[in-house]
Amino acid sequence: MSENLTIALIGPGAIGTTIAAALHEVDRAPLLCGRTAHAQLTLRHDEGEIVVPGPVLTEPAAIQQPVDLLFVAVKTTQVAESAGWLAALCDENTVVCALQNGVEQKAQLAPLVNGATVLPSVVWFPAQREPDASVWLRAKPRLTLPDVPQAQRVVEALSGTRCAVDLSADFLSIAWCKLLQNAAAGLMVLANRRAGMFSRDDITELALAYLRECLAVARAEGAVLKDDVPQEIVGNFQRAPADLGTSILADRQANRPLEWDIRNGVIQRLGHAHGIAVPISDVLVPLLAAASEGPG
Repeated sequence: MSENLTIALIGPGAIGTTIAAALHEVDRAPLLCGRTAHAQLTLRHDEGEIVVPGPVLTEPAAIQQPVDLLFVAVKTTQVAESAGWLAALCDENTVVCALQNGVEQKAQLAPLVNGATVLPSVVWFPAQREPDASVWLRAKPRLTLPDVPQAQRVVEALSGTRCAVDLSADFLSIAWCKLLQNAAAGLMVLANRRAGMFSRDDITELALAYLRECLAVARAEGAVLKDDVPQEIVGNFQRAPADLGTSILADRQANRPLEWDIRNGVIQRLGHAHGIAVPISDVLVPLLAAASEGPG
């Protein structure tokens, strides 16, 4: 990797801290940017912990010039308030790797990044914020990126780190498969329960019916996914630790805005656009929106 490559990260939450720690371990610690000042970041994992020295910058005015590679790990509900960071850190030579949920990262970020290349990714690891502000990494971190030339900058930055990077010629299908997993997690919000809820037969039936609905929309968008994908996703929830949560459930329990539109609303919107019946989405999405935004 070029010794002169400059790297920054916006959003040192659970996913952002994991990436920052992976880079720090190989002496490529990124510039840390966020809403809250932290003197350091702590990542806990099965073998111990990694402490990433701060500080976390909180003012975009502190940025002197754009960077070569920017990891964006803020939730999609926080993109608008990150506009100052994006403007300061990006120019036409920057690659922006979106560590975000959904299939619409490019559309959301492109207007804000000064002509930079937006590179979507799929994040394949559970990490959760703990009460002491540390992050608990519960599986080996892995990213999937589209197999395009700009992805090589991310591959080089993360080479030799604990975070694996896969490149896919059919990134669209992989992104939609992950979106289906995230969509099913919306049921956890309404039940206020963790992965153990999927051991119930009635929840299994509901989740499978919803995922078959999502699958029809994914295929209409060009994703190539097998018929057994819904069963695979539900099976993964059933095999997960019963106490395994998800970011949208954590946000609901903390009374924070939810990523309901990017994870669930997109299924309803695109289903309607394609003329596909989405009756479960038509019930689920308004309830998630109300849980996020109220009133009441």
